[in-house]
Amino acid sequence: MDKDTSLDTRKQETTLAEGERTRASRAYLPRTDIYETSEEILLTADIPGADESRVDITLEKNILTINARVDAGWFENRRLTYQEYGLGDFQRSFALSGEIDREKIEAVVRNGVLTLHLPKTPAAKSRKVAVKAG
Repeated sequence: MDKDTSLDTRKQETTLAEGERTRASRAYLPRTDIYETSEEILLTADIPGADESRVDITLEKNILTINARVDAGWFENRRLTYQEYGLGDFQRSFALSGEIDREKIEAVVRNGVLTLHLPKTPAAKSRKVAVKAG
């Protein structure tokens, strides 16, 4: 039976083509969901082990980059009994269109999930056109 990779829950390690690392640890691609409404694009990314003080989000030349550092100290004084993947940081980049209002981007981290609110510019928001009788 062929393995369905869309159901693969293992973390994917980033490659050097995605950027050089200055920290001596692994970096994984966080699992990400992207939703769109008429008002905004909502991005959620799984970054377990990283809190808001360890997340850096940058926007440069239409590239939004997420870097989340995981604190290895959490594992001190604990004995590993079972492990499905290794400890590491998270890194991912996304290309943004000109339809995002860059000044109003908001980010929240809660329970290991990063939520980014990317509001659309007024010109990009959908609107209802009134139809008149002729």
